[in-house]
Amino acid sequence: MAINTFDAIVIGSGMTGGWAAKELTEKGLKTLVLERGREVKHLEDYPTTNMAPWEFKYRKYDDPKTRKEYPIQSKKYNFSEASKHFFVKDIDHPYSNPEDKPYLWFRGYQTGGKSLLWGRGSYRWSDVDFGANKRDGVGVDWPIRYKDIAPWYDYVEKFIGVSGSKEGIYDFPDGQFLQPLEMNCTEKEIKKRIESHYPDRKMIPNRVAHLTKVEPGQFKGRSQCQNRNLCHRGCPFGAYFSSNSSTLPAAHDTGNMTLRPHSIVESIFYDKDTNKVSGVRVIDAVTKEEMEFKAKVIFLCASTLPSTALLMRSTSDRFPDGLGNSSGVLGHYLMDHHKNVSGSGHFEGFEDKTYRGFRPSGVTIPRFRNIHKQETSYLRGFGIWGGASRGGLNFNQAGIGKELKEKIVQQGPWRFGLSAYGECLPYHDNKVELDYNNMDQWGLPTLRITAEFKENEFEMRKDMKAQIQELLEVAGLKDIRVSDATPIHGDAVHEMGTARMGRDPKTSMLNGYNQSHDIPNLFVTDGSAMPSCGHKSPSLTYMALTARACDYAVRKLKSGEI
Repeated sequence: MAINTFDAIVIGSGMTGGWAAKELTEKGLKTLVLERGREVKHLEDYPTTNMAPWEFKYRKYDDPKTRKEYPIQSKKYNFSEASKHFFVKDIDHPYSNPEDKPYLWFRGYQTGGKSLLWGRGSYRWSDVDFGANKRDGVGVDWPIRYKDIAPWYDYVEKFIGVSGSKEGIYDFPDGQFLQPLEMNCTEKEIKKRIESHYPDRKMIPNRVAHLTKVEPGQFKGRSQCQNRNLCHRGCPFGAYFSSNSSTLPAAHDTGNMTLRPHSIVESIFYDKDTNKVSGVRVIDAVTKEEMEFKAKVIFLCASTLPSTALLMRSTSDRFPDGLGNSSGVLGHYLMDHHKNVSGSGHFEGFEDKTYRGFRPSGVTIPRFRNIHKQETSYLRGFGIWGGASRGGLNFNQAGIGKELKEKIVQQGPWRFGLSAYGECLPYHDNKVELDYNNMDQWGLPTLRITAEFKENEFEMRKDMKAQIQELLEVAGLKDIRVSDATPIHGDAVHEMGTARMGRDPKTSMLNGYNQSHDIPNLFVTDGSAMPSCGHKSPSLTYMALTARACDYAVRKLKSGEI
């Protein structure tokens, strides 16, 4: 059994793993990055990125065999023949949940993880989010506030490139923005109507991790967005942020990174004499060979559920219920955003106008409920996202002669739609457990996930639906339709909370630097660290927390404190 020693080990190569790799290597640490999936190299391994629709065997629609192999992944909006190679085959990676509590677990096991598949929404959280648990008395208080993470938001935004507009909205803090992706004419008109009607609401360009303008020497190896909206195939321009195009190349350039794909971390070693983690046991995903790697510090960045499973598998005499789990909270308080409340209608006007390209973004109406005081029957709040577009050319129209020729080259009507994302409270009985009765092909227990939305979320959904209806009416739309489908945990792909940060080691696993309360050289910086879930995409916060934790860890390592 080969043993190799490094300064640091990073488990996972996605959104947070890539950042940990970049930060630790740039600070001089010889760093091993372990990825359980295959290697995906930027540019080289995006096989469908330039394919036209007619070049796909099924025109991007999948055959019945694909649906059998990907029964969960195929429910994701961006799953298709063009992107399925970035999703796991569900038949190879089983999990379970109670029949009355469905759970959708969307995964991408490869270099870059889900950073190749994310929606790119990049939002700063505010003190409305960081102070929510303390204010409402639900969950544990965050050990940080906005002022603690704001400099790290700056740092991350400058590196990844975030397009957006400066708006001065308290709960939607401004950042280091590139120019925003411009609204189309219909969106600009609807913005005027909404903002003139509501004194406390704005409709603004969505904030996304896309390069809208690149200056010479800026964003090494990347170029600006081409408005193809083919992001989920892998971007050959590096125009949107992914680990593959950005952080991992930066780590590679230092000469300090060793990236090992096909490496499933079975457990983390704990040394009771030093009260530190000392290394990991790895199973080669292809050969099933076992090996060990040692390090001075370990960063766990495998994403919420895999990280939680790994901590649960890493037991010892001191930690019989999971590594660093003296508090007993490991696996509990699983959260996700609830969605599937939406509406749309026809916009009359601008029939003589259209737009160019396929903008990979839209608009957002930032949260306006319960900002400065509690004003609803439910706690917390929601944000609304959407956009306007014109129907395409319709070649199946009836007609003859000149009349048909004129009709057939006219685009369809304008439509405008809105969808809401709401916050879920942290509940102890929303949890994940190891299922030793169902083992995977590598001999590891699978996960049993039990999670549901509760009364607070369903009360919020009533208001989400009512507000979308009202906003569409204020916008002057016709034929308005609003729907509310049953929300399912995991559907928003923002799972978090199962190894949470907190101020008290008795009720949390990590301190304000994502450092284990129990074990000083163990850090967890992915979604499992979150004490609450807010209503905004958490990815930018994950990245900022990771960069901050790496800075802290290296300082403590060099001072001999860990």
